[in-house]
Amino acid sequence: MSADAAAPNDLESNWLPYTPNRQFKREPRMIARAKGVHYYKPDGTEVLDATAGLWCCNAGHCREDIVKAIQDQAAELDFAPTFQFGHPKAFELASRIANLAPGDLDHVLFCNSGSEADESALKIALAYHRINGEASRTRLIGRERGYHGVNFGGTAVGGMVANRKWYGNLVAGVDHLPHTYNRAEQAFTIGQPEWGAHLADDLQRLIDLHDASTIAAVIIEPMSGSTGVLPPPKGYLQKIREICTKHGILLIFDEVITGYGRLGYGFAAERFGVTPDIITFAKGITSGTVPMGGAIVRKHIYDAFQTGPDHAIDLFHGYTYSGHPLAAAAGLATLDLYRKEGLFEKARALEPYFADALMSLKNHKLVADIRVIGLAGAVDLVPVDGTPGKRGFETMRHAFHHENMMVRVSGDCIAFSPPLIIEKAQIDEIFGRFRKVLDHVA
Repeated sequence: MSADAAAPNDLESNWLPYTPNRQFKREPRMIARAKGVHYYKPDGTEVLDATAGLWCCNAGHCREDIVKAIQDQAAELDFAPTFQFGHPKAFELASRIANLAPGDLDHVLFCNSGSEADESALKIALAYHRINGEASRTRLIGRERGYHGVNFGGTAVGGMVANRKWYGNLVAGVDHLPHTYNRAEQAFTIGQPEWGAHLADDLQRLIDLHDASTIAAVIIEPMSGSTGVLPPPKGYLQKIREICTKHGILLIFDEVITGYGRLGYGFAAERFGVTPDIITFAKGITSGTVPMGGAIVRKHIYDAFQTGPDHAIDLFHGYTYSGHPLAAAAGLATLDLYRKEGLFEKARALEPYFADALMSLKNHKLVADIRVIGLAGAVDLVPVDGTPGKRGFETMRHAFHHENMMVRVSGDCIAFSPPLIIEKAQIDEIFGRFRKVLDHVA
């Protein structure tokens, strides 16, 4: 290693994910610290966080209760083996999560990220059918424009083209439902669109094509987040649930983004009144402080694995850091904050104000569409002719460097998902600054 490479201000060695690295290293967007609803640049400039980090810091940044819980835990128990041993806080947190989840989603398998949570759920589904004597159920069904992380299974069932095209087949036996977005029918919708429930019927078409005896699970996001905030059409999730139940197919809700208050409830399943067989979570469980994820399974799924000899392992899956002590402590402190400050209820109360503020951009000449539900919204921008994604990238870049605001970009779509502690004045500030950004990039 050269002396230059070892210099503390050298940026070359770090290969950033989902980032144009050459451009970033010419003009870095660096964050030095955070507090509340703000980040701070290395020079101390305050940056308004309109994204809750990466959909994850739902309780805001550097909350003292969470920080202290992590510090205290690090001093008491830094790590405990995951396999064959446990520690109290992981069991306490699992119980709290199970109590928050709807129906009989009573058992939690911990991991470290949303990608791992989805991978875990898919493997549990495959193993469940095998245990039940239906080993032919190996097919997995995702959805176009879906995002389920970046591991092999999650990428395969995901439906975002750029995430899939580089890696070949990934996992065999995967099919996809159509996405639910139709701008001609749904443009500028607040909440769930009226049009689109019939798209759930395509699941029956796939069942007729492959036969139910070959299908293990359907995995969908109740609200597709990373592809640009696509709320489910009214009645759509209910129809998916009915079809899965009829044919013995497990339904997995990927709630990595929607879990822990983003839509005003502990889980989107509660908001929409649909109980899946497995819920995956991450992000908001620790408000982004320590990596943690998990899969919550219904009682009958867990019980199916509890039939062998007492000394035998019942699930051959897990991670070294599943239920890590620091993550468990952070999760407990985060759930306490959500409850103490009524942040889920606050998100519900702020939802109409947030929606109106976002829709105030409707008539800007660069805005092609807006979607909003809960404290999540997205603006589709009119693309630059012949250069898809450029308008979105320049919008994100200008917002950070010139309006001191962080937004989320995906192609020519800009997403907003502020911390749940946001106030009305700060919502006004977000969209006031964003309008200035649009005026500039136009």
